[in-house]
Amino acid sequence: MNTQPHLLLDTTTAVVVMVAALVIGAIIGSFLNVVIWRVPNHISIVNPKRSFCPNCKAQIAWYDNIPVVSWLALGAKCRHCKEPIAVRYPLVESLTGVVFAAVMAGVVFGLYEPWALPALLFFAAVSIVVAFIDLDHHLILNVIIYPSLGITAVLLALASLLTGDWMRMVHALIGAVVLGAFYLLLALVWAGGMGGGDIKLAVLIGLTLGWLGWPQLVVGAFAAFFVGGIISIVLLALHKVKLRGGIPFGPSMVIGAWIGIYAGALIANWYLQISGLA
Repeated sequence: MNTQPHLLLDTTTAVVVMVAALVIGAIIGSFLNVVIWRVPNHISIVNPKRSFCPNCKAQIAWYDNIPVVSWLALGAKCRHCKEPIAVRYPLVESLTGVVFAAVMAGVVFGLYEPWALPALLFFAAVSIVVAFIDLDHHLILNVIIYPSLGITAVLLALASLLTGDWMRMVHALIGAVVLGAFYLLLALVWAGGMGGGDIKLAVLIGLTLGWLGWPQLVVGAFAAFFVGGIISIVLLALHKVKLRGGIPFGPSMVIGAWIGIYAGALIANWYLQISGLA
């Protein structure tokens, strides 16, 4: 991964590419909403194929399912039963669009190789699904993590093949084992602090960040606890959660991972310089 960003495309092309990623991401975000709601409720994501109102069960027409736009046009209410549509839906769609654009910007500015793009876009989608399901249900589901591990491994192996750098894949596997083992140790030492889902998510994060580089992995791993600490302090101060078992850690883990992806190299270099180790 590059530590000195530089623009790989001309400005106009770069803007077009990132806007396209924003739109595509918003569309995919609409599907992620389906996954976030249906999977924890044991409803198939393919049957029924069409989205439906959770309240009146009426199928949602295509023109009422345009990301963000339809929510605004409908006044945030179901066309049929007038039940309010949660702001969560346009939020997920918008967030997915922004994150996809940010991932594309990483390629445009040379932060990482273009071959890493499929794996990072997939990781972005999984990050959003995992974070929102964990917020809602305090669960990181095997049905999400296990297929994601397989798909991510294949995409990263393909990236290693195309770059001709198989050591990246070795680093990815080491990262998966090390970070997974670290979370397993935490679960054993800190009873109730970490769950099995956190350990499995750590394996996925270690796999992805390990492929990018050690600075990304180390910074991403520690950033999760920094972010989690801040979130916990705020929620506890507001009396929104209880200290034991009331604070899902999955969102902090994925936020930390993305801090590692985008700022890991910079933070690691800065630390080495101020500590005199560089």
